[in-house]
Amino acid sequence: MVPAETRPDDLNEAIYAAWRAESARLVGALTRMTRDVSLAEDFAQDALVAALEQWPARGVPDNPIAWLMTTAKRRAIDHFRRADRLRHKVAELERARGREEETIPDVESQVDYIEDDVLRLIFLSCHPSLTPESRAALTLRLVGGLTTAEIARGFLATECTMGQRISRAKKTLSEAHAEFELPAGPEWTKRLDDVMAVIYLIFNEGYTATAGEEWMRPDLANEAIRLARMLAALAPDEPEVLGLQALLEIQGSRMPARLDEDRAPVLLEAQDRSLWDQLLIRRGMVALERAEQLAAGGTPVGRYFLQASIAAQHARAIRAEDTDWRRIAGLYDVLARAAPGPVVEVNRAVAHGRAYGPGAGLAVLETVDADSLGDSPLVPSVRGDLLEQAGLHTQACEAFTEAASRTANGGERTVMQRRADRNRSRRLDPG
Repeated sequence: MVPAETRPDDLNEAIYAAWRAESARLVGALTRMTRDVSLAEDFAQDALVAALEQWPARGVPDNPIAWLMTTAKRRAIDHFRRADRLRHKVAELERARGREEETIPDVESQVDYIEDDVLRLIFLSCHPSLTPESRAALTLRLVGGLTTAEIARGFLATECTMGQRISRAKKTLSEAHAEFELPAGPEWTKRLDDVMAVIYLIFNEGYTATAGEEWMRPDLANEAIRLARMLAALAPDEPEVLGLQALLEIQGSRMPARLDEDRAPVLLEAQDRSLWDQLLIRRGMVALERAEQLAAGGTPVGRYFLQASIAAQHARAIRAEDTDWRRIAGLYDVLARAAPGPVVEVNRAVAHGRAYGPGAGLAVLETVDADSLGDSPLVPSVRGDLLEQAGLHTQACEAFTEAASRTANGGERTVMQRRADRNRSRRLDPG
């Protein structure tokens, strides 16, 4: 045991850090045993409470995950012993306990099995019976180890509302008789796409929040990066999974430069690139290189690989003016064919505007079905950017003003209003 010589606050922080790192493996193993994700999470939470009660007095165990696993499994066995109608389950769990507790101290010997449990848990959290919002919340809860309060803060919901959403999601899984098994064949591909989409949704909400006064929620973005790394470690031969990891690592590297000293947003081309996190960039580049090797061998790639390739072009440019916009425009052309959609087209307009002039960007933007994006500020903000490049300042001002009126994010609104004011100050269009 590690002596309990640290302050209580420090020790509690260490306990929660161990929980955050190991909770997915713990809940996954318990779900495999009980075949009930709600029970599994309850037993895992019981083990956490026991750790908070016992570790301050006894010290942190040398192997925290083994301690938590053993404690949770004992709680499970006690639960089933008390339930006469599930007496047959006691014998099954006793046998499992007898087999597994012998090897728990040597966690390394069980890595493959435990990691399979984590992968199953990720897929279960993204079951097709759940809505995308519920998948995101449940993934953060079961796989990310976040508390309900943390998830609620991330998505600007009340703790009560988020708690109800998570409870409904678990009930839905139970009613759907969701299996704790990995899908196979076409179902694997479909579910893997869903898993990646949820992780990407979590990252985007953290990278540029849809609402609130803060432009970013770094905790959410960082958690999505951690989930992407976990998924890539579990599926190392899937180039799209590696592409997702690369995309999130490289984009996430920019977060330290996205706010100035007054916490005002800083757009990509104005960022101090020396502040970009070089470790994240290197990790992203390694993942992208591995994906490229798989793609060269004939494994298909898709939107995440292509978006990571675009992000890598920005990461390779020491200065904004060094960016290879023609290469980026070409990659967006490929992405538009591989994964067509209005958001891709808007970003393609930006790339063509930088590569071939604002007129080319505006021509692409004219083809976008703006109605499909609802009240999103995306189209007017990009139109304003291209009009500003063209020197059409009155029209640019109008576009940025419209974008500012549409966004629910305070930081983004500040950026759009500043750009509107800047173009207004230039008064007349040259044309």
